[in-house]
Amino acid sequence: MSRRHALLVVLVVAALALSLSAGKLWIPPTAWFAGGRDGAILFELRLPRALLGLGIGAMLGLSGAVLQGYLRNPLADPAVVGVSSSAALGAVVAIVFGIAESPILLFLCAMAAAGVAMALLAALTWRRASSVQFILAGTVLASLAGALTAFVISIAPNPYAVAEVLDWLMGALTDRGMSDVQIAFPFLLLGGGVLSLTGRALDALALGEDTARSLGVRLGRVQALVVVGTGLGVGACVAATGVVGFVGLIVPHVLRPWFGARPSALLLPSALGGAVLVLVADSLCRLAPGPGEVRLGVAMAMIGAPFFLWLLLRGRMTWS
Repeated sequence: MSRRHALLVVLVVAALALSLSAGKLWIPPTAWFAGGRDGAILFELRLPRALLGLGIGAMLGLSGAVLQGYLRNPLADPAVVGVSSSAALGAVVAIVFGIAESPILLFLCAMAAAGVAMALLAALTWRRASSVQFILAGTVLASLAGALTAFVISIAPNPYAVAEVLDWLMGALTDRGMSDVQIAFPFLLLGGGVLSLTGRALDALALGEDTARSLGVRLGRVQALVVVGTGLGVGACVAATGVVGFVGLIVPHVLRPWFGARPSALLLPSALGGAVLVLVADSLCRLAPGPGEVRLGVAMAMIGAPFFLWLLLRGRMTWS
């Protein structure tokens, strides 16, 4: 492990400590094991939240790096394949029609919708393992899922369900427990493991699809790994916290100057960097002034939208 990798690991540990300490009630590390009220808050509320932030941030960062390498597009993001919006659609349907009586049912509905999106994506692209075809199919799925989500909200019979849906769509780690961690982590680990298998193939794809084929890369297999890994991992992220965007866009861009443009060299740093970004952003959400807290999805959008605009402007200056 290089010094830069070690620095990222240190930052992850520091961000995890910040997540455990930060809040309207600050709990310093010296009071973590003191018991009483502080101990209850730490272990029942903040520890599950920190673990989910760690896992979800790592998954979103990793999937962003994989998609940018696979599509050879520095603006690619997990949302581009339609899995995020499809999982959100499944959760919205469950909330609006009263299916999600427990967190497990909500999670299963969101993951089922993500699975359907994976199947549709595979069906639309299996005859031609092309990144262009992949982008077009993902765009279609994302647009369709977004339209269906708006339709379900518009016909919701219960205004309280609509309020819950809108709150959930903003994305947050609020009120999550160890049961959510236990449900989400197997899917996050499985999805991350599948995506990690694509490293060498992504390096070959950086030279072009024809060159990759000549090097023995099976593009259909790579596409299947990307679809399954992204579907499992990102679907679990959306199911656990709602929609949290821009992590997969920001992290690879920030780390690429430090770890190089080779896709396989960027996978692990992006996972670590994604964990740092989500943990720090969630901690800052809790430290916002006022009785409540800013939603994580809103905070990431406020960070990600200007970043995305900066990338576009920089690209325009380069192209001109």
